[in-house]
Amino acid sequence: MLYPTASISALKLDKDVALITDGRFSGATKGLSIGHVEPESAIGGLIGKVKDGEKIKIDLENKTIDLLISEDEIQKRLEEPKPELKKIDSKVLENYRSSIIKK
Repeated sequence: MLYPTASISALKLDKDVALITDGRFSGATKGLSIGHVEPESAIGGLIGKVKDGEKIKIDLENKTIDLLISEDEIQKRLEEPKPELKKIDSKVLENYRSSIIKK
């Protein structure tokens, strides 16, 4: 994740742009970077329902991320089918998945 965060910083956007990803970050990251969001998305959470161009609000003090769309639209999206999860051959990854996704 060093390349995208370095690019944001080089464009002098690191005080205005946040990077949210399912990846991890090194100690060289600058600016607001939020990683490891995949589990929330994989279980059908709202982070997986964000569409290009939509605005979000990040509240660091309260540790929340909010999608700035109507409550009706949020409910509609949360009622959509959850993503189909790929088969995992690794027992370790399968155990991790089953610890966060309750069927």
